[in-house]
Amino acid sequence: MPQSLHAGEGVVYPRSMRILHWVRAVLILALIAAGWHMTRLAEDDPTAGFFYVNHKQFGILVWLVALVQLTLRWRYSAVIPGLPPALRGWEKMMSHAIHRLMIALTVLIPLLGYAMSSSFTQSDGVPFFFLPHLPELLPKNDAAFAVFQALHKYAAYLLLACVVLHVAGTLKHRFEDRNGPTDVLPRLTP
Repeated sequence: MPQSLHAGEGVVYPRSMRILHWVRAVLILALIAAGWHMTRLAEDDPTAGFFYVNHKQFGILVWLVALVQLTLRWRYSAVIPGLPPALRGWEKMMSHAIHRLMIALTVLIPLLGYAMSSSFTQSDGVPFFFLPHLPELLPKNDAAFAVFQALHKYAAYLLLACVVLHVAGTLKHRFEDRNGPTDVLPRLTP
């Protein structure tokens, strides 16, 4: 049974959700950094292949983690803590918008990357750890590739902006109201 406390003491997310939150956070930040780095490498750079293959594999992993996390949100919906009542109206609205957008982008960005790789005429496919190639669902089309590439890139930048806002909000409440009614960090830490 998930651990929860009464309103005055705060509420803790179920352990599985806390673990997935931090795993997803690390994976997303690593994928954004790797994506930024690998797209600046020369085509003949010997490390390019390593970055591209792992970016694809871990992108699929993030997508799967996001689906599991959505399933857990649904399963634990009765015990997931709501926003602290002490938050101002605009803070609640901003928090809801950022969280929903991050969840949607975490599902969408890997799909855009998959579509990008699937439609690129020179793609080696999308491996997934012990599977050499996942099925390519789109026909090869470099014009479609260019669209998916732009969408993937700008959606990743939007996700990064959401992550920055999410972390900034968490830190603001952590240091401004430590252990107070708007400090939500203890909900997601052990």
